[in-house]
Amino acid sequence: MAKVVKSTREVVDINEEMEKIEKKKKNGKKESDPKKNKEEKVAKNKDKKKKAGKDKKDKKIKKKNPVVTFFGEVKKEVSKVKWPSRKDMVKYSIATISFIVFFALFFFIIDMIMAILLGV
Repeated sequence: MAKVVKSTREVVDINEEMEKIEKKKKNGKKESDPKKNKEEKVAKNKDKKKKAGKDKKDKKIKKKNPVVTFFGEVKKEVSKVKWPSRKDMVKYSIATISFIVFFALFFFIIDMIMAILLGV
């Protein structure tokens, strides 16, 4: 006789199961497993709740003004930024200004040398 695993905890004889199904068909009753029915109902209710929740969220998003939504998202993103300290900003500012002065002098000197050599 063939054995079939009906669920993770039950091993059932396939012939016995077939006989039960045939008897139910003869009696006009549909095969129903109370555990399966209960699980199906729970799953359907969860799906309905999820869909209802999504619909509410979608409606809320659609009702908001896009400009307000944009600035709200900008505010969230700016709050995530790790801003440098005052000490770091002073260092970066001094470095930037010194590079600007250096390259300004460099190009001024190059320009003066070229003007002298070309005789302008």
